[in-house]
Amino acid sequence: MEPLKQHSGLVYPLNRANVDTDQIIPKQFLKRISRQGFGQYLFYNWRFDEKDRLREDFSLNQAKYKNASILVGGENFGCGSSREHAPWALEDFGFRVIIAPSFADIFFNNCTKNGILPVVLTETETQQLIKNAEASNYDLTVDLETMKVYDNQGFEATFDLAEYPREMLLNGWDEISVTLTHDDKITKFEKEHVVY
Repeated sequence: MEPLKQHSGLVYPLNRANVDTDQIIPKQFLKRISRQGFGQYLFYNWRFDEKDRLREDFSLNQAKYKNASILVGGENFGCGSSREHAPWALEDFGFRVIIAPSFADIFFNNCTKNGILPVVLTETETQQLIKNAEASNYDLTVDLETMKVYDNQGFEATFDLAEYPREMLLNGWDEISVTLTHDDKITKFEKEHVVY
């Protein structure tokens, strides 16, 4: 994973509460065995019609949100089943940060383990960001080092993230990478205790 210290990008507003993982990545696309390639199926039932054509009435299909890398959603984002494919699809599509008033716990943890920063802001703050992004092309900066979200129009908010997932994201580590930071201790233990 790439380190995520500070990210600036275009905001995509998804003003919906209780967006579940089956809406993020429908079950029929879970047959792949690699993490890549899920982005094309992100929000599939909303983005495409029954003949697999892009829906003009779904906002993510609008040209102004092309290349958006920050998604701002409603409360309880990522609820439903615990499928890790949901953050895979979001990341593969290009989203590095998801901002919402609340997240489902498993989805939140899956995001941090897969290089996506989930940011909890208040309902008032998220609605302001959604309003700004719906009005025009809207860029936002999320700084994981200072734990702040801000724009160039005067908006600023702070957020919290536990130290372990914060360190993982800042360094671009997954759980295997964290284990490998202790490689010297593991090797020493094996030499002293493991019989071959």
